Amino acid sequence: MSPDTLLTGRILGFDRSPFDAGDPASAARLHEAVLIRGGRIVALGTAHALRAQAPQVARVDMGDALITAGFVDAHVHYPQTAIIASWGKRLIDWLNSYTFPEEMRFADPAYARRIADRYLDLTLANGTTTVASYCTIHPASVDAFFEAAQARGLRAVAGKTCMDRNAPEGLRDTAQSAYDDSKTLLRRWHGVDRLSYAITPRFSPTSTPDQLSALGALWSEHPDCLMQTHLSEQTDEIAWVRSLYPEVRDYLDTYEAHGLLGARGLYGHAIHLTSRERDRLREVGAALIHCPTSNTFIGSGLFDLAARMAEGQRVGLATDTGGGSSFSMLRTMAAAYEIGQLTGTALHPAQLLWLATAGSAQTLHMGHLIGNIAPGMEADLVALDLASTPAIAQRSARAGDIWEALFPTLMMGDDRTIARVWVAGTAFSPCHPRA
Repeated sequence: MSPDTLLTGRILGFDRSPFDAGDPASAARLHEAVLIRGGRIVALGTAHALRAQAPQVARVDMGDALITAGFVDAHVHYPQTAIIASWGKRLIDWLNSYTFPEEMRFADPAYARRIADRYLDLTLANGTTTVASYCTIHPASVDAFFEAAQARGLRAVAGKTCMDRNAPEGLRDTAQSAYDDSKTLLRRWHGVDRLSYAITPRFSPTSTPDQLSALGALWSEHPDCLMQTHLSEQTDEIAWVRSLYPEVRDYLDTYEAHGLLGARGLYGHAIHLTSRERDRLREVGAALIHCPTSNTFIGSGLFDLAARMAEGQRVGLATDTGGGSSFSMLRTMAAAYEIGQLTGTALHPAQLLWLATAGSAQTLHMGHLIGNIAPGMEADLVALDLASTPAIAQRSARAGDIWEALFPTLMMGDDRTIARVWVAGTAFSPCHPRA
């Protein structure tokens, strides 16, 4: 059980989405203190009022730090931890040159456990308290991830990646084994503690129609699960999909035709969508996951976030490690801002922070649990030092309001910015792992 705590500092909570507010800054409020009891947020208010309400509770004063909900990373590949920042390939070459050889190593459960521990230590050090991760085809890779997340008390999502073609020997399953393994893992882990299972076809090129249908059937049997996959990341990938599925209308149709389109679906990248695809995704309430550092690092294209939000899409934010080039959601917010500039919209700091917290939590259908600081929410929090480096400090010192003070940290911050992290009310000091 986490200790009861009265936490003081600059506590930021959202009242609504800043994308729905005429003035994005008006969507959030600052508080002096937050009372945490039993791993949940009980109250927000002035420090004086909450001290009177809970005089015996331990007090933690974070000074001028900005305390927000912990970051929520809606699309990652923890097995790619060791190959992050690998040089210079397009998507298919990158998979064949780096990803698939590395994922072969996860046949060794001890290696999977080592990388799962490393990955979660790295993400916690960067203020991320929830991730939705792909594993490998090996069931032991799923067990390793969930065991590591469970040991840290994290709310986390993961699933066995399923592939039965266009992958090396040793990384292919079958339609039947994908169904059977996923069902076994789902029954073992889904809903245990703070863990959730996601049915996980990697993407249409590495699954036969039979496998997609088998996973669609599994999802229909367990509709409370999430389903995660990739969609329209690169133009040459889209051409490949058309050659493999000549009968479909578009890339999304490869999923829709096999029962893999729904409100609890997470579609990574989704850059080069047709109007029909956008309409269908919006109609069913599916989530598009924006992966800005990956989209630029692998040369995939520019996701037009403002246009997707304006048309009513549900959008989350993600590092997409290791195709993405950073474990940090701060760096990811900076990349989202830069891409926004290139597509004609200067995203407000409130919009960036909301995407990395409440917005991503909503795509995971966990917005009632995580992603914001409000009474009843789970106490996954991060304290940000808005003067963590000399460059950031000298700029934030001239700020006229909290958003101007925060923006340099969003653009230039890194793990040094993370002063403290709380997972379900329990404090973790960032460890900055080197191993």
